[in-house]
Amino acid sequence: MTHNAEKSPLSLLGLGAMGGALARAWLAAGHPLTVWNRTPERAEALEGARVAATAAEAVAASDLVVVCLLDHTSVGEALADADLAGKDLVDLTTGTPEEARAHARWAEARGARFLDGGVMAVPPMIGVAGSGAYVFYSGSRAVFEAHAGTLAVPAGTVYTGEDPGLAALHDVALLSAMTGMFAGVAHAFALVREEIPPKGFADLVVGWLRAMAPYAYGVADQLDSGDYTKNVTSNLAMMVGGNATLLRTAEEQKVSPELLTPFMTLMERRLADGHADEGTTGVVDLLRAP
Repeated sequence: MTHNAEKSPLSLLGLGAMGGALARAWLAAGHPLTVWNRTPERAEALEGARVAATAAEAVAASDLVVVCLLDHTSVGEALADADLAGKDLVDLTTGTPEEARAHARWAEARGARFLDGGVMAVPPMIGVAGSGAYVFYSGSRAVFEAHAGTLAVPAGTVYTGEDPGLAALHDVALLSAMTGMFAGVAHAFALVREEIPPKGFADLVVGWLRAMAPYAYGVADQLDSGDYTKNVTSNLAMMVGGNATLLRTAEEQKVSPELLTPFMTLMERRLADGHADEGTTGVVDLLRAP
């Protein structure tokens, strides 16, 4: 591959499913890329990349170092012998907000500027125009701005602030919302599995969830105003009463209600505390530790 002289070089540590997708996107865009992976065969299979024998060698090759490994323990182990002084370290390893903050302190103590990232995509979306892939970034604004063009090659970029933990917090919060949606979809398919064709039902599920998605705006508005009765169309008393029908139907269909009952229990607690005219926003307060 012939590299464009205007393309910034970078090093990438980690060539799993996501790391490999990132590498291919940067190579396709003409960025000189040095790679390292614990399993050398994966690195050697990347045509056009320079393969480093060690993580320390990969770090030494570029000012911009991107890490995409299994976890933060793996990052620490891989970079243990690397000289990070003067490097811009971008960590795309999935972790918690506190892990990101601790890793930022660790990197800065070793002379690096640090940027954490939360990838909101699956590997096939990386490097594909219009796929909707993007990455949350937090930490050093200077690093984000210095490498904005390079970072935008595999996916869109969203800078969330100087606090290194904010990217991970955004990432995990959205993944948590997704997990709840997955739970509801699984329960719905379990109910209809023996009686309604799944493919046709999927169209109905997608349409219904799309129509219900703006519910999040209502929750945000109520949290901002502090008025949990604002613009409520179905109040908590009505919904808790309606839950009985959902549970009876599950029993009739011989489906476990265990994906629904935790949320229903919180709704019942909020209702018992005297909030019949609210929607479900008060559950947020119940979930927060005192």
